[in-house]
This record gives sequence, structure tokens and C-alpha cells, in this order.
Amino acid sequence: MITEYPSPRFQDIDIWDPAEILDAMIAGQLCAVAAVRAALPSLLRAALAVEQKLRSDGRLIYAGAGTSGRLAVQDGAELMPTFGWPRDRLLLLLAGGDEAMTRAVEGAEDENTEAVNLVRHHDVGRHDALVAVAASGTTPFTLAALRAAKERGALTIGIANNAGTPLLEEAEIPILLETGAEPIAGSTRMNAGTAQRVALSMLSTLVMIRLGRVYRGVMIDVQSSNRKLERRKREMLCHLTGAQPDVAAEALTRAEGNIRQAVLLLLGCTRDEAHALLADSGGNLRQAVDQVQRARTSAR
Repeated sequence: MITEYPSPRFQDIDIWDPAEILDAMIAGQLCAVAAVRAALPSLLRAALAVEQKLRSDGRLIYAGAGTSGRLAVQDGAELMPTFGWPRDRLLLLLAGGDEAMTRAVEGAEDENTEAVNLVRHHDVGRHDALVAVAASGTTPFTLAALRAAKERGALTIGIANNAGTPLLEEAEIPILLETGAEPIAGSTRMNAGTAQRVALSMLSTLVMIRLGRVYRGVMIDVQSSNRKLERRKREMLCHLTGAQPDVAAEALTRAEGNIRQAVLLLLGCTRDEAHALLADSGGNLRQAVDQVQRARTSAR
């Protein structure tokens, strides 16, 4: 496994000039992003497959251990406030549980039985999509979760940084991120971690865009959990409709904070009409707006 091997290039990194260390590390980060670019066809295939599962009311599931697991959980957790993804349709399987987010839980990544039990306990099945992440491609917990989910009919996506490893060979859709040796041997929080973070973010963001949770470059399902985000929602509405801030705020109040409905209210729809339009379009705001505009054009 290349990600685990000490690299001759970095064997004296501890005595390098600090500027040289930083230069070498930034070069590694750029190479990590390039590795994601090379994997774009696989990422596209994975995103479209996940989209189909989620359109059928399936769940998005992340599985991993250690650094890879924490990166996967972080990406999943961000989907709720950013895109309003329902908590009950998101499952985060981290070896060692919540405790492992902030400290290493000894032996957790070797608990393949625990992974299988979690998959069974949460009744993972054919409507679900599981994204399993492991730099090595061999982590027992992650591999066991993928195998158990696959046996139960779920879509399985494997992300790893070493070619020819079990996670990639057994996943329905493998995503190889070839980042090579790390500046510090075995510390996959560096190049491998960066590539994983970028790949996960791109994968989930494309899925959310495809599911209509972005309209004209705006995250229309952002959750307003504080004053800053309340203000951001008003600014988004002003940007989308050209309304003045006070008018946008009033529309948001009428729509109970729902940006989709507020946009349609500002286009002259009643609340009932807005509900109906969004129901007909499956919540796709662009389709609903297009329908309003077509109706106006035909009425002229």
C-alpha cells in the first residue's frame, strides 16, 4: 500500500528548511486534487447512481474509520444544514461511534462484526446508497460495512487511495484516488485525506444539485439556525427575485422560512398555488418557476 510506505524523498523532512517543508506539502496537496480530477468519470457515475437511489426515498450512508471515517462523517453532516437533507435519510457509520470523531478508539477499525451489526440494525437495503471510504482500501470495519450493505442490495461505492485493494474490487462503483506516498509516512490526513475530502464534497454536492436543492447557484434549502443564516436567506431571496429586503423578509415569513415557496409567492402565487406547483415538480423550483412564467406568457 503506497499510502503507508515511507518515501525516500521525504526521509530527511525533519531537518529541511521550514519553507521547503511547506513547499513540498503544498505540492502534495495540488497532486491530491489532480488525483480527484483523474477520477471524475467514476465520480460522475457514482453521483448519478446515488441520485437514483435517493429519488426513490433511499438513504445516503457513509462508512469509515479513523481519518477517512471522520472525513466521511463530516461531509454527511454538512448536508443537513447546507442542503436541508433530512436527518432520517442520512446514516453515518463511524468505527468507534461518536467518540471516534475527536479521539482514536483503540481497535475500532478492526471491528468487522460491529460494522455488520450496524448495517443490519439500521436495516440497510436496496433503496439505500453506501459510500465507504478507506485510504488503505483494506480497513476491516469499512470493508465489512460495504460487504454487508452489498449483500442486502444497497448501492455500494468504494473510495480508496490504493489500487487493487478489496474495497475497490468489491464496490459496485470504485473510485480510486491515486495520491501516492505521504510526506509523513502513514499520515493519510495529508494527501490522501485531501483527495478524499474533495471527492466526497464533489460527489455529494453534485447529488444535491441533481435533486433540485440548488437553484441559480443558491442553496435554497439552507437551514437558518442563527441570525447570520436568517440574513443569508433574505439575501438569497433578494438575489433570486430582485425583491427589496423588507419585501423578501415578509415573503419568507408567509412561507414559514421556505425559500422555494417564498420565490413563488413573490411571483404572485398564493400559498396554495405554490404548494401545488412544488408538488407537481417534485420540489424542483426551476420547473415550478418555468411553469408560472409559461402560464403568464400564454395568458397575454
